[in-house]
Amino acid sequence: MNYNGYFLRLSIRIVLIVLSILALIYAIYIEKPLYIALLVILLLYISYNCYGFIKRRFTVMDDFFEAVKYRDFSRWFPEDRGPKDIRKLYAGFNEVNRTIKDINTKNEAQYVYLQKILEMVDIGIIAYNIETGAVLWSNDSFRETLDFPSFKNVRFVEKRKPELYDVIFDSFHREPDSISIAVQNEKIKVLISDTVFHVDDDAFKLIVLQNIDNTLNKNESEAWKKLLSVMTHEIMNSIAPISSLADTLQTHLQLALDKPKAHNIDLEDLNAGVKTIKNRSEGLLKFAKTYRSLSKITHLNLEKKRIADLFDSIKLLMKPSISAKNIVIDFNIKTPKLELDIDSHLIEQVLINLILNAVDACKGNLDAEIKVIAEQTPNRNIIIKVYDNGSGIPPEIMENIFVPFFTSKATGSGIGLSLCKQIMLLHKGKIIVNSKEGEGTVFSLVF
Repeated sequence: MNYNGYFLRLSIRIVLIVLSILALIYAIYIEKPLYIALLVILLLYISYNCYGFIKRRFTVMDDFFEAVKYRDFSRWFPEDRGPKDIRKLYAGFNEVNRTIKDINTKNEAQYVYLQKILEMVDIGIIAYNIETGAVLWSNDSFRETLDFPSFKNVRFVEKRKPELYDVIFDSFHREPDSISIAVQNEKIKVLISDTVFHVDDDAFKLIVLQNIDNTLNKNESEAWKKLLSVMTHEIMNSIAPISSLADTLQTHLQLALDKPKAHNIDLEDLNAGVKTIKNRSEGLLKFAKTYRSLSKITHLNLEKKRIADLFDSIKLLMKPSISAKNIVIDFNIKTPKLELDIDSHLIEQVLINLILNAVDACKGNLDAEIKVIAEQTPNRNIIIKVYDNGSGIPPEIMENIFVPFFTSKATGSGIGLSLCKQIMLLHKGKIIVNSKEGEGTVFSLVF
């Protein structure tokens, strides 16, 4: 902004004051009372004019700073009257006001946009001051999940439902945690996580709450349907021939009892029939035992285990039998000195299961090869991969391979991969499969 005119006028006033002072000194020196009186009046006038000239600019700036202090950016300064330098000052202030108004308008639009998004999601969100309990922001989903009216302070919840306050607000859930809360005289399952953030000297807590009761019920219902479908199929496959054979044997026995002379019992046939019933009954018992093994694993005995030691143990156990089948197996640790907090017995069981599946997939392959590779990703995850160049998994059964009792093998129980998945979930990890039919399969254990 150009203030040359302002500085010129100010300089002229200062020069006039200096000249007036010099003239006054000279008049005093030559003892001219009339000149002294006139020069004093002139000096006072010029000084007052200079004071007013400077004060007017500061008054304008004070007005602007007061508007900034009270965030009054709607004020408009006249740009068409007054001295040129003040008009330019007004123009600068108006430009600042316009810029700030534009920024505020955009911020308000973004705030409204974000607020509408957070209101529309079915996840409850609340942020409040940890020390005072004052609610900074919350959405309707949060209040609906807790069945509470709108409140401005979380102490309101503490007074109404102290148990709910303790588990939601007074506890910390650094990682997503599933908890049960009492709402409307019933227990519901919610997923909760929270974090603490600071604004200036104030600490705030952000809580995210999601009602997963309906989702769990739906998933549980679907899981039961799928499980019952598989179990019904397996049981019917065993019961139908047992029932038919028992009915046939009973008919022969009844005829032999009613007309012993006309109908002789062939003891070998009877023995074979009973033996068949016995075998199928044992098959049903084995099926029941495999089902029990699915629900048997519920807790872990965690220990720090070097992956090199884990691989050495499996290599000692598996390599002789695999080599006898002319299959090459290679263990490789790409990132040295990797360690995991795991239940080593269960993870060994997972790896053995995956290796045996890889052996089955490589049957008939002259260049059969299995690789077990451990590495650490850039995001610090540790991955163990079991790779084979076997027949691969057909796309039509890919989504069912982790379903309990589902198997494409003639002699399989269908619980191996289900157990692997359950063990990995208990370790808060996951199992991923990638396969191409005719090229091979990779199972990845992600920790």
